[in-house]
Amino acid sequence: MSSAFVKETEGGEAFEDLPDRPISEHPNFVTPEGLAQIEAEVARLRNAFSALTPDAKADESRVTRDLHYWTARLGSAQLVEVEPGDVVRFGSTVTILREDDASQTFRIVGEDEADPTKGSLSYVSPMARALTGKGVGDTVEVNGQEIEITATA
Repeated sequence: MSSAFVKETEGGEAFEDLPDRPISEHPNFVTPEGLAQIEAEVARLRNAFSALTPDAKADESRVTRDLHYWTARLGSAQLVEVEPGDVVRFGSTVTILREDDASQTFRIVGEDEADPTKGSLSYVSPMARALTGKGVGDTVEVNGQEIEITATA
């Protein structure tokens, strides 16, 4: 990309004013593991901030932005103790059977700890919302597909 299209500040740093990371309007429910992850991220970013050198303006902007986000998330975190049961709820591990007979297991967690590639879904995701309050044998429709709950823990 031509430098003509990059807005630079007087000091020549294009990354000086990064926008804040958006913070969800939903309650910040977290599992005990999710709270530990947020605490670890805040500690990591505080250490990174302390280690910044004066010539690392782009790094400083990123670290400051991320530290602001994670500190806010830590301050708003609402720890939810996971209670196993027969009904899908926050913290549940759910196994579903799709129409194509594919089985999938995932855990319903907080927004910041969700990672579908690792088997966790945010409690505000369409699938988690459709399954919440349901039990083994119940079916729900998500994205035009029927899904049956085959196990909960």
